[in-house]
Amino acid sequence: MGRESVKRVNVDRDFDEFEDSQVEAQDDGLPSWENRELSMEYVEAGHKSAGIDKPFLLLTLMILLIGVVMVLSASFARAYYTSGEPMRLFTRQLVFAVSGVALMLLTSRISVRTMSRWSTHLLLLSIALLIMVLIIGIRINGAKRWIGIGGANGSFTFQPSEIAKVAVILSFAQMICKFGRARMRTFRFGVLPFAAITVTVVVLLGLERHLSAVIIITVLAAIMMFAGGTQLRWFLLVGTIVGIFAGLLIIMSMRTSAPQEGGQTATNQISQVKWGDKLGYAGKRIDAWIDPNSDPLDGGFQIRQSLLAVGSGGLLGQGLGQSRQKYLYLPEEHNDYIFAIVCEELGFIGAMMILMLFVLLIVRGFWLALHARDKYSSLITTGITSLLAIQVFLNVAVVTNLVPATGISLPFFSYGGTALWIQLVQMGIILAVSREIPLTKTERQEIVE
Repeated sequence: MGRESVKRVNVDRDFDEFEDSQVEAQDDGLPSWENRELSMEYVEAGHKSAGIDKPFLLLTLMILLIGVVMVLSASFARAYYTSGEPMRLFTRQLVFAVSGVALMLLTSRISVRTMSRWSTHLLLLSIALLIMVLIIGIRINGAKRWIGIGGANGSFTFQPSEIAKVAVILSFAQMICKFGRARMRTFRFGVLPFAAITVTVVVLLGLERHLSAVIIITVLAAIMMFAGGTQLRWFLLVGTIVGIFAGLLIIMSMRTSAPQEGGQTATNQISQVKWGDKLGYAGKRIDAWIDPNSDPLDGGFQIRQSLLAVGSGGLLGQGLGQSRQKYLYLPEEHNDYIFAIVCEELGFIGAMMILMLFVLLIVRGFWLALHARDKYSSLITTGITSLLAIQVFLNVAVVTNLVPATGISLPFFSYGGTALWIQLVQMGIILAVSREIPLTKTERQEIVE
C-alpha cells in the first residue's frame, strides 16, 4: 500500500473515531466543547483548515464598500468648505478601508489561543489608555475622548474606548472559561470580578463624558456575563434598583419643576421637566429628544435636521449624491448621522436593504458562535456580534429620534479611520474563529479526496 493510501486510511480512521464520539454527545444537536477541541486537533495534525467563512467575509466587504461610497457622497460638501478639497475625507476613509481589510485578513490568521493569552494584557492596556485620555487627551467638539499623536491637536487620533470594547469581550470570555459554569453561578465569581472591571472602565469613560461608550460597555458586560452563566437573579436585582432610582428621580423632578395645574397628565408633566437643569450634559440631550422644537437652534437643531433628511427621502430617495441636508445643514452628516443621508438619498427601500445586510451579518455571526470549536471562541464571537448589533441599533435609533442622542457611530459607514480599523479587526477575530470550526463529514471527504 502506497504512502498516500496509508495517509488517507489514517485520516479516515481518525475522523471516523471523532464522529463516533460526537454522536454520543449531541443531545442538543451540536457536539460538546470537548469534541470540538478534538476536531481541531485533527485539523491541526493534518495541516488542514476548515477555512474562512466566506458568507461572513462577503457580507462584511459588501457593507464596507457601500459605507465608503456613502462617505464620499455625504462628506464632499463639508470637505470642500473646510479644506477646499472635496475628496479629502473620502480619500482618507478609502485608505483606512483598504488597510483595514488587510488588518482583518491578518487578524483572521491569528490563533484564537493566542488571543486568549493576550486578552488580560489588552484589558490592562485599554485601562491605561483611558487614564491617559484624562491626562493628555485632546478635546474635539467639546469632548475629551481622544489621544493624539503628532502636533498639539494630533495628526493621528484614536479613541481608547474602542480598544476597551474589544478588551472587555476578550478578557471576560477568558475569565468565564477559567471559572467554569458552576462557579459562574456564584456571586463571588459570576458577578464580583466582572462588576469591578466594568465599574472601573465605566467610571473612566464617565469622566470623559463619553455617554455612548458607557452604555455600550455596560450592556456588553451584561451580555457576556449572561452568556457565561451568571444567574438571572443578579440582573433582575440590578434592573430593579436602576428602575426604582429612575422612578424616584422622575417623581422628584415632576414635583419641583412641573407647573401646578389641574388636569395635567403624568406625560405632560414629565415633558415639562428641564432635565438639563437636573442632569447637566446628559439631561440636555434628553430635553432635545423629548421636544426638539423647544430649542430648535441649539439642542434640538441636529435631530430636527436629521428628521428632515430622513423624511425627505421618501420611498425611493432623492438619488445617490443628491442629498440637500449634507450642504452644511446637518451636523456630523458624514459621521454619526450618515444614516440620515442614506435615508435621504436612497430612500426607505435603500435604507432597509442596508439594514438587511447588517441583519444577515449579525445572524451569521451568531451562527458562527453556535458552531465555534470551543467555549472561548463562542463567547468572543457572541460578544463581537452583539457589539455590532448594539451599535447599529443605537445609531439608527438616534438618527430617527427613537432614543436620545448618544454619539454612537454606524459601523463601516461613519467616517473615522481608527474606528474603522478596530471594527475590521473585530471582524477578523470572528473570521479567525470560523477557520477553526470543526469540519463536517462532507468537508472531511473533500479533504481526503
